[in-house]
Amino acid sequence: MKIVLVSMNFSPELTGVGKYSGEMAEGLVSRGHEVSVVCAPPYYPSWTVSQGYSASAYSIEQPMPGLTVYRCPVWIPKRLSGLKRLVHLASFALSSAWMVLKLVGWQPQVVFVVAPALFCAPAAWLAARLSGARAWLHIQDFEVDAAFELGLLKQPWMRRLARFGERRLMRRFDSVSTISSRMMRLLGTKGVALQKTELLPNWIDVSSVHATPDSARLRQSLSIEPSQVVCLFSGTLNRKPGLEVLIEAARQLAHDPRVVIVICGNGEMRAPLEALAAGLGNVRFMDLLPAAQLNALLNMADIHLLPQLRGAADLVMPSKLVGMLASGRPVIAAGMPGSEMATVVTGCGLVIEPECADIFAQAIVTLADDPERRQRLGAAGRLYAERSLDSHAIFDRLDQRLESLCNPFHTPVVPVSGVRLARAVMGTIEPVDAVAREADRAQ
Repeated sequence: MKIVLVSMNFSPELTGVGKYSGEMAEGLVSRGHEVSVVCAPPYYPSWTVSQGYSASAYSIEQPMPGLTVYRCPVWIPKRLSGLKRLVHLASFALSSAWMVLKLVGWQPQVVFVVAPALFCAPAAWLAARLSGARAWLHIQDFEVDAAFELGLLKQPWMRRLARFGERRLMRRFDSVSTISSRMMRLLGTKGVALQKTELLPNWIDVSSVHATPDSARLRQSLSIEPSQVVCLFSGTLNRKPGLEVLIEAARQLAHDPRVVIVICGNGEMRAPLEALAAGLGNVRFMDLLPAAQLNALLNMADIHLLPQLRGAADLVMPSKLVGMLASGRPVIAAGMPGSEMATVVTGCGLVIEPECADIFAQAIVTLADDPERRQRLGAAGRLYAERSLDSHAIFDRLDQRLESLCNPFHTPVVPVSGVRLARAVMGTIEPVDAVAREADRAQ
């Protein structure tokens, strides 16, 4: 099958949409598909173009047989704001549109577009219609809702206009997928028919996450003693998670020599966070590591930290959560009761009130004091990842869905997990603490 994948972010970016789009392309190629990717040069999360790439020129790469990557120009702002983000997204949508339409002559069977950036969706939909292909929209973030809820865009008329355009656009696609059950229900409120929706959660190769001596070497490089409790946040350092709460929690724990908070990542908030943490001996910063060292990084942690702003609940499902769960370490996650993230983390860690440093610090102490509880919660998270988030199973299911979409007479065998996912969409799935109970019985 020939597939055009339109994703502004792509490999070799190490975090966010680029990481997942790159892995998905490779997964589809390994299953016999030909994939042509239309993307920007790598720039995220540092917001500077990686060495060897250009933000002002088109280029073509063939990193492996069956995979062709078309890089398109993009404007990258030096300082971020709501308006500049829009211009940034629009610049890629415009530069990539002709490349997407040019691929009509390649005669793809599927045009698959990833949002962000939703601005790219009109050209992708048009290319699908011109080539007789199926059009698939995959939503990693509801960027329109998140932009307003997080205060990046504030004008009411822009909200109305953006939501009107979003609804009309989404309803035109043959299939619309997203990464969590609550986000799927949100698709329904935007007018997308249930039979068109698909649940395509973010994934991890569970077999690649395991205990390794490299974790001890990482600790040593950060001057962390083996007896200390490492509380790790790893990901993009932007405004979305409200990372300042981690520094304030560290300040409250400065008297406790057991606890070290490690913040691993790059992005617009790196410098402000380092300034805020000045003088704190229990905070370490480190750059993002290559993908080959992800396993060592995840296993360095005793506790994973996942802050979140109140307004982001159910609009953003943090992709970094899947690696945290697969590592077999407990998670302290900020989330509103009943939110998707809170449902997932229940039984695998502690769910606390967002934007509250006092409660974050208390939760860290609670788990630091109880190694057995950390082990029990971590085991439940690992079991959940093995059952629901393994990349091989998810790519197999995606392969079946693509075949079914293009060939209505093809009726694939639906695995049991597919029934469970369907129940999740209707809001009847049991909490993850059921997985925790099974993990207890297994021990």
